[in-house]
Amino acid sequence: MPDTPHSAAPRRAPLWAVRGEMSRKTHVIFAVLGFCAVLVVWFGLAESGWFSKVFLPAPQDVAQRFYTWLAEDDLLKDVSISIYRVMGGFMLAVIVALPLGLMIGTFRPIQAFFEPVIEFARYLPAVAFVPLVMLWVGIDEGSKIAIIWIGTFFQMVLMISEDVRRVPKAQIEAAQTMGATREEVITKVILKSAMPSIMDSLRITMGWAWTYLVVAELVAANSGLGYAILKAQRFLQTDKIFVGILLIGLIGLVMDQLFRWVHRRRFPWLHA
Repeated sequence: MPDTPHSAAPRRAPLWAVRGEMSRKTHVIFAVLGFCAVLVVWFGLAESGWFSKVFLPAPQDVAQRFYTWLAEDDLLKDVSISIYRVMGGFMLAVIVALPLGLMIGTFRPIQAFFEPVIEFARYLPAVAFVPLVMLWVGIDEGSKIAIIWIGTFFQMVLMISEDVRRVPKAQIEAAQTMGATREEVITKVILKSAMPSIMDSLRITMGWAWTYLVVAELVAANSGLGYAILKAQRFLQTDKIFVGILLIGLIGLVMDQLFRWVHRRRFPWLHA
């Protein structure tokens, strides 16, 4: 019996087509090749003799410094305190930005009241707040968390409010027609519809939180990856600077993939 159109298996778009499809295995292969290409170029430049090791250490020198830092200089403590500071500032930003962004994206008066101020504040450089934060909060862990909060909060609010505004008006009107209250429209229609986009916005702002780590650890720190990078700069320990930068990137990549995994589990219909 010949196959009917309904029984035929869907054809995968060509790999190099515009917005073509790619299997998970192929995606991983290309990703690994991308990292390998960067490593090969780095190794070639470092071994070419064109640059002093003070300016560009070789990958093996960086690997040796990583081992020394791990075995002798308490690397795990630096990693753990940096993760604590970033997550503390990020989670405080989420606690405030999520409900505020939801209200700004839902109600015009709240948008008119808050959005211009937040638009103004997001252009203020977080590093400029370091002296004020030291005066207001002190020099303990709260000051580092406050700098990361300042660096992520304002952008996060605006991105969440924009995600909320993109919820189709037809969904809201359909819920109102069926007798939903205002609270039900906000919590069961707008918030749930916007949540996939909000998760993506949180994933992006998590990356911004890590970029402010070095700035945050300018504030009277004596531990952490950012502090170690700044200390290594004073002694021209370029290999240690590379280790710190690469570790921040690696931790950020792991957190980014964790967000993607949660997104796939929470909203599987968007990844079918």
